[in-house]
Amino acid sequence: MRLVPINCIKEDSYLAQPLFDGEGRVLLKKGVQLNEGLLKKVEEVGVYSLYIMDEYSDQEIEDIIKPQMRIRAIKTIKDTFKIFEKSLQQNQQPKKQKQLEQEREKQIGSLKEVSKDIVDEILGNRNIMINLVDIKSLDNYTYEHSVSTAVLSLVLGIELGLNKNELYDLCIGAMLHDIGKVFIPKDILFKENRNEKEQLLVQSHSQKGYEYLKENSEVSGLVKIIVLQHHEHVDGSGYPAKIKDAQINKLAKIVAITDQYDRFTSGSPSQKPVSPHEAIEYVMGSAGRYFDFNMARTFVHKVIPYPVGSLVRLSNGDVGVVDEVIEQFPLRPRVRIIRQNANRIEMEFVELMKEINLVIEGMLHEVPNVSVQHYLKTK
Repeated sequence: MRLVPINCIKEDSYLAQPLFDGEGRVLLKKGVQLNEGLLKKVEEVGVYSLYIMDEYSDQEIEDIIKPQMRIRAIKTIKDTFKIFEKSLQQNQQPKKQKQLEQEREKQIGSLKEVSKDIVDEILGNRNIMINLVDIKSLDNYTYEHSVSTAVLSLVLGIELGLNKNELYDLCIGAMLHDIGKVFIPKDILFKENRNEKEQLLVQSHSQKGYEYLKENSEVSGLVKIIVLQHHEHVDGSGYPAKIKDAQINKLAKIVAITDQYDRFTSGSPSQKPVSPHEAIEYVMGSAGRYFDFNMARTFVHKVIPYPVGSLVRLSNGDVGVVDEVIEQFPLRPRVRIIRQNANRIEMEFVELMKEINLVIEGMLHEVPNVSVQHYLKTK
């Protein structure tokens, strides 16, 4: 299966993963044959890319956590945000305020429970590589992004050798890292071209989130620090306090990387998505400036930028399909190449581990040459 933008999906492709609505109900079942009408409806709910099965890619890729766990986590963080939003309402009667405090306490308990279950599930499979981009809808973006950031943070945290208690705090902190956005008007939060004043308001979410959680005894100090520091940069150019490397908590440094990677690969209401290989190039290009260098390098080694089934173009102009990923060298997979000569079309496997002068230049969503396309379909 492979990730393809809606406008590049051809009719008669098959959906490789079920598509859910904001309440976790199935909108489209896995295996459904896609047509123009269905693709239009998918786009209307704010989903702009889908995983499909087609003639180039029929191998399934497993998510880091089970779909049921992801749905449960999204619902839990969504309910948490909603309760926090309710508690911000002014002029609450004492009885109502007390009830909201009890609801908030109960919801934090649910968040801790789901975080523990996510940590335990991921620890049960330590050799995880990141090869899926989470599909997000416009309405549920913040909640889905919070869960994806938590999952990616745990993969990195485990690789860095964090203990179980640190992983629990990391998971909760990552899921709550954007809680301060409940203070930001949605029309500004999702605006594409913000002015300077609006941008500063959006950037205030980390400080506002921290201030809101500061007196909450149900949330650990480390979780609060993640909320406060996840936009700080190691060179001191971040916000809100412009602190530098040693002053930034290590868990916040992890979330800084995974938050940005998920935003880049799945896009956001104000930003179009980029491919995983472009996102990891950004992460490594920012290592030592924005991100902790060793953490960024470790994270990049856990990402598979070109999953099996990806259509790619090589630096010599050849087009092919990724056939096998080498775990320790994900940028150097084995690629099934189609070459069209004057009299015939030939297929061969190219081992990029051996062909050191060849590199992948980028991913394609469709094969440019019709005859090559036909040959790929039939092999």
